[in-house]
Amino acid sequence: MRRGAILLALLLGGCARSPGAGGGGGIVSTNPCVDSVLVRILPASRIAAISQYSHDASGTSIPLAVARRFRTTAGTAEEVIALHPDLVIASTYTPSATQAAYARAGLKTLLVGIPDSIAESQAQVTQIADAVGAPAGGARINAAIDRALTRWSRKDGPSPSALLYISGDLATGGSTLLNEMMTRVGLRNAAARYGLTQTGTLSAETIVTRPPAIVIAPERTSRGTALRQRLLATTPHAVFPRVLINCGGPTIPPALERLAAIRATVA
Repeated sequence: MRRGAILLALLLGGCARSPGAGGGGGIVSTNPCVDSVLVRILPASRIAAISQYSHDASGTSIPLAVARRFRTTAGTAEEVIALHPDLVIASTYTPSATQAAYARAGLKTLLVGIPDSIAESQAQVTQIADAVGAPAGGARINAAIDRALTRWSRKDGPSPSALLYISGDLATGGSTLLNEMMTRVGLRNAAARYGLTQTGTLSAETIVTRPPAIVIAPERTSRGTALRQRLLATTPHAVFPRVLINCGGPTIPPALERLAAIRATVA
């Protein structure tokens, strides 16, 4: 808790001036995972706007108190172009029509994808940091990830089976960042046991006859969670906060720590 309070104070300190004010320039991010990097490596005055998802408790990867100090956009071409940013950082899934509008307006654009591994996530952090002229900030984030990997990786002993639900009945499959983090701390993703090779729907009824050693989910009281707890009454359940699910980058260290703590509860 103390570390979280310190981080919040540092981030808020960087937001002392009203961000997004002025006559243009700065960085516009339409990607909440990019937001989580930018607020840690840039002064607030350089961030013209962040994604609207960072104002949503279910979509953000930064403290809401920090996110709400920034202007947001829905990522529409009209909104972004009106801000006259120096750089737009968006998702590779941004509609081609929107990308074309950015190009016609002469906006410099960086498109980033969804990392499937820790190494890819670190490379993306470096890419973003270099693009905004803050390589030292990116290096700090990646150094924190390296320290977390050293501290929380587990290479010996058994690997209990686990299912990690992202939301409702949507479970994490293989070849994902979350899957690698589970493996690093000594958990074995059980999704493939039930025929789920990629992230997809996995109902409680599907796993009830052969439950994993532990079920992990972000919600305590959702319909899916309640049903799993009823049908799998003897299976341990653990909470993995939604804020740790949405993105990689600076979220990786606390995510590894939480997953390691969950692993420690499984015999």
